Amino acid sequence: MASIVFYFQVHQPYRLRRYSVFDSDPFYFDDAKNEQICKKVADKCYRPTTAKVLDLVRRHKGNVKVSYAITGVCLEQLERWAPDVIDMFKALGDTGCCEFIGETYYHSLSFLYSRREFADQVDLHSKKIQSLFGQTPRVFRNTELIYANQLALALGEMKGPDGKPRWAGCLCEGVDRLLGFRKPTYVYAPPPMLGVPEGGMRGPDGRPFGLLLKNYRLSDDIAFRFSNRGWAEWPLSAEKFAKWANDVNGDGYLVNLFMDYETFGEHQWADTGIFEFLDALPEKFFDINPGHNHFDTPSEALARFEPTGVYDVHDWISWADLERDLSAWRENAMQNNALDECYRLEADVRARVAEAAASGDNDQIKQAGYLIEDWRKLTTSDHFYYMCTKYWSDGDVHKYFSPYDSPYDSYINYMNVLDNVRQRAVAGAAAEPAPR
Repeated sequence: MASIVFYFQVHQPYRLRRYSVFDSDPFYFDDAKNEQICKKVADKCYRPTTAKVLDLVRRHKGNVKVSYAITGVCLEQLERWAPDVIDMFKALGDTGCCEFIGETYYHSLSFLYSRREFADQVDLHSKKIQSLFGQTPRVFRNTELIYANQLALALGEMKGPDGKPRWAGCLCEGVDRLLGFRKPTYVYAPPPMLGVPEGGMRGPDGRPFGLLLKNYRLSDDIAFRFSNRGWAEWPLSAEKFAKWANDVNGDGYLVNLFMDYETFGEHQWADTGIFEFLDALPEKFFDINPGHNHFDTPSEALARFEPTGVYDVHDWISWADLERDLSAWRENAMQNNALDECYRLEADVRARVAEAAASGDNDQIKQAGYLIEDWRKLTTSDHFYYMCTKYWSDGDVHKYFSPYDSPYDSYINYMNVLDNVRQRAVAGAAAEPAPR
């Protein structure tokens, strides 16, 4: 038996407008550019892919399952500029074959810098998912699959409203240097740690807290190599891929396909045949081993299979770049300085919010709300990704996503914005900007 777990990241940051040292207004985000990109990606990816997935679920009578981690900042933009996409995700959620995964609302690196802010952003995201889709996330994925043992420990300590453990498990990268001879085709568990009860961490249903590891080889065959005519396996047919997925039988049972949703239609354009591939894949996967191959949501996979071993991650990993570590965001002095300065502002921002609340003045409360929202948008990991100075293939990927001419332009622009946020955070109420 083999089970495919399809997980998609859906994210759009709030991109900054060009902001110089001479700017002093509190309007930092390029709404025109953000609207343009949101509508473009909705046309190329979100609408056709979600319609296709919904058709697959219905055509295969609920046997096709998917999962999504949609960031709060992406949901906000979809609500504003492509609300029909939200309706499509709602329709998919209503089938019972789609699971919405928890993460940080602002797609941030907050766990590395502020546990309080991390917890707040996780709560904000869960509430957003509940309000839009009627689901309370039970499986977590940190920004860009960033993971280490200490994240698992923190997740295990989080409780739901009923006092039970909040999370059944976590998604992360399957890194060869950590797996050794083992495969990402099993459920794993965090190692025994100080503070974990005897018997290991447990999820809300009393089952072991599980880790689902991305099968990066098979995931990247779709996400990165699908249209590469220089690849030995090109063209990749649904039949060929279904056989590879089925071949895990005998050495595991899970095929964790984790990728950006924009793989379909945006990174791999429609004329590559990517939508035809997606359309045919379930049928080919079912036919190759009738009655034995399945699609599972992450929660279903964790309920179906027990952990078979320990995945011990002392140093931070992610799904980014060749190193699969944090170097995409913390590789150089610019990135580290920007991150440190950003989170150093947290205390001042929170103090301003508390001061406004104590004043009882509605205008001050409103302006403090704008302040913390702007600051949180600046915690989004993309801003620091744009500052990366890597070269070769990783550098090409960073350039593809960056709206700046260089990492240095990104850093200067970001720090100009951050300096204005700092002035707002430390200024008196009279210096607050006019209501928006």
